[in-house]
Amino acid sequence: MKTLRDVKVGESATVVKLHGEGAVKRRIMDMGITRRTPVYVRKVAPLGDPIEITVRGYELSIRKADAEMIEVE
Repeated sequence: MKTLRDVKVGESATVVKLHGEGAVKRRIMDMGITRRTPVYVRKVAPLGDPIEITVRGYELSIRKADAEMIEVE
């Protein structure tokens, strides 16, 4: 299983599945990250947290813990 955290800077991926439960999953979906959505990893902070991605035409910074809940291909 490859997660969004495993995607390298400059690469794109497509969301396959969201893991997590309740409010955490809802918060990720509210940010526009849903199944079959393409995401592009723009930057990763020097210590690895947060990760800046482009999704649905806007830039978004997410935590590593949240990125691990997003399965991609």
